[in-house]
Amino acid sequence: MRFIRFTKKKVALVLGVSLIAQSLLLHIQPTYAASPSPSATPKPAAVTTPAPNAATTPAPALNEPQVAAKSAIIMEASTGAVLFQMNADEAFPPASMAKMMTEYLAMESIKEGKFKWDSPVTATKNAADVIGSGQLIAENETLTFKDMFNAMSIYSANDASVAFAELLGGTEENFAKMMNDKAKQLGMSDKAHFISATGLSRADLKNPPASIEGETKMTARDAAILAYNILKDHKEILEFTKIPSLKLRATDKTAMINWNWMLEGNSTNTNFKKYAYPGLDGLKTGSTDDAGYCFTGTAERNGMRMITVVMGTKTEPERFNETRKLMDYAFNNFEIKPFLNAKQTIDSLKSVNIKKGVQMEVPLVTKTGLTFVARKGAKDTDFQVTAESVEEAKLVAPIAKGDTLGKVKVTYNGQEKTVELIADGDVEKGSWIRLLFRSIKNFFSDMFNGIKGGS
Repeated sequence: MRFIRFTKKKVALVLGVSLIAQSLLLHIQPTYAASPSPSATPKPAAVTTPAPNAATTPAPALNEPQVAAKSAIIMEASTGAVLFQMNADEAFPPASMAKMMTEYLAMESIKEGKFKWDSPVTATKNAADVIGSGQLIAENETLTFKDMFNAMSIYSANDASVAFAELLGGTEENFAKMMNDKAKQLGMSDKAHFISATGLSRADLKNPPASIEGETKMTARDAAILAYNILKDHKEILEFTKIPSLKLRATDKTAMINWNWMLEGNSTNTNFKKYAYPGLDGLKTGSTDDAGYCFTGTAERNGMRMITVVMGTKTEPERFNETRKLMDYAFNNFEIKPFLNAKQTIDSLKSVNIKKGVQMEVPLVTKTGLTFVARKGAKDTDFQVTAESVEEAKLVAPIAKGDTLGKVKVTYNGQEKTVELIADGDVEKGSWIRLLFRSIKNFFSDMFNGIKGGS
């Protein structure tokens, strides 16, 4: 009996020392080479959400529009998802659609506090003498920033556009460099190129830029990306572009007529009511001999806003008729579909294991919801969902509720979105004695399971 007791004491002592050493070496909470449980955390992989210029077109539908233009595109305005495209990556002269960049930079200067809407803007001789649309502003005439912007956004005034270029860039040539820099910042393609604030061709410029080669060009996708960013960063532009007509000065006998015949505000206009489109409130027309007739349109219905671009139609009415086809196709076939809600559990990753915590795991939920532009009638099974945790080194207590511990990626018809997975509870750091006894328990449990499995 004494021999047996002595042996048990020695065995217990050896086991205790062994377990303490094992716990210290394995940072108290050892890892076991067992089969992963459903909540085991896979090795994370890099996931990116594409910018609007990287968006792909959903699977083609039988009722896709046949567009009589050189190029065309449809983009949903809140996500940048491309719903239709035709030759959308070939660059063409955009004519006055280039003024969207002038408008963007002008509104950016307001947002940055450099100017106010009542700041004075004076037209130089160079601005007053520019050819083409406008020709309403005299040399050395001063208007408020807002009135000058009215002329540019409603009447597509070249004189107002050059006045802004010289105000913001010092010279139109310097301003064109600003336009090109901003194009890169906004994610437009390498084919997007500006040489003037107006979109006029080099042959029509009295002072063509010596330091900038080529002609102003954009792809349909570039125009859509530019419109997307204007609406995202400076949505107040719609307060200007939706106006069908306006006098530049209160004393003017005639009003400036908006070149955009499709404005919803034209629904009672005898000349344009057949073109008026419900919900359409922008954005920019353009036409030259080189460009043909172009139009970047935007309309909102039932909480969904679309951006369309047509480039190079043969006639002025045609650019609006082709835009109508695109708008009808978009609104008739697509809808905003909520797919995930905030604080929702993802079946494939309901929880993650936590080291050194009072609890050994913590449940996960989505931080925010996700919505997609989907074909009407799309089923949940059309969406591919993958979830992954953060790296194992970050899954260590203490954990606070709301900490980001993973992410879920959802893919649908070329649209790819991610949302963070966060802890749905706190996990306090466990005391050393708790972790020691947990290690002992796990050790014997593992050893017993190994013996049982081998018997």
